[in-house]
Amino acid sequence: MSIVVTGATGQLGRLIVQHLIADGVAPGEIVATGRRVERLADLSERGVRVVESDYSRPETLVEAFAGATTLMLVSGSEVGQRTPQHRNAIEAAKTAGVQRIVYTSVLHADRSTLPVAPEHVETEALLRDSGLAITLLRNGWYTENYLGDLAQAARSGAIVAAVGDGRVASAARDDYAAAAAKVLSTEGHEGAVYELTGDTAWTFDELAAAATEVLGRPVEYRSVTIDEHRAALEAAGLDAGTIGFVLTMDETTANGALAEVTGDLPALIGRPTTPLVDALRAAQA
Repeated sequence: MSIVVTGATGQLGRLIVQHLIADGVAPGEIVATGRRVERLADLSERGVRVVESDYSRPETLVEAFAGATTLMLVSGSEVGQRTPQHRNAIEAAKTAGVQRIVYTSVLHADRSTLPVAPEHVETEALLRDSGLAITLLRNGWYTENYLGDLAQAARSGAIVAAVGDGRVASAARDDYAAAAAKVLSTEGHEGAVYELTGDTAWTFDELAAAATEVLGRPVEYRSVTIDEHRAALEAAGLDAGTIGFVLTMDETTANGALAEVTGDLPALIGRPTTPLVDALRAAQA
């Protein structure tokens, strides 16, 4: 067995490699790839093969995937470029003789209103048409996505959002990485679609309470309207694209798109997902 993990220079990919080793996969059976391989020196010292790869340079992908049986395709971070980049990776995997691809998609990609969903839907279609065995890890929201809110709370004592009473069933990035490693290193996942969420759907009042505990100072959730939030973001000097994304996430959260608790994630990792306050504290550290 040989497992290639793309995006290993990023946070999720690196954690997946670490979990594979912790789960008993021999480092010599793991290939960690990324654009800046100097960031992977510590993994190389542990016996992991480190290879440069770039989703936008197909020739690097074929070389990186050569000899692998399984590809962990961690979705790219360049919004708007993901579909062609993922197509390059899938075609390279076929050329290299890879037998199985595990892909990090987004929760309920086929019906999600999240702005990141369309490229995941397109990638899932490419995977289904590839003829390879596939497993879809439809990751829900990461608790680490709220580190910006934590920083805001540290400065002002408030978390400001237009989400109303919307809930978020987030999980720590490490939880998602542990699930990916389990799927990569065990049998019986071909064709599976896992909808992965945290165990608890929390409110922004609960996020403020967690921030209070982590920061050691009182934090309140200040609920505002979309227009009020837009004005505050504009006053803070954010660009139009960022403001649009934040407000879309406000509306999506308020509408309950991130609130579902599925149970797939704890079932895969064999333990409860990391509680909100613990995940925030670890991420801040």
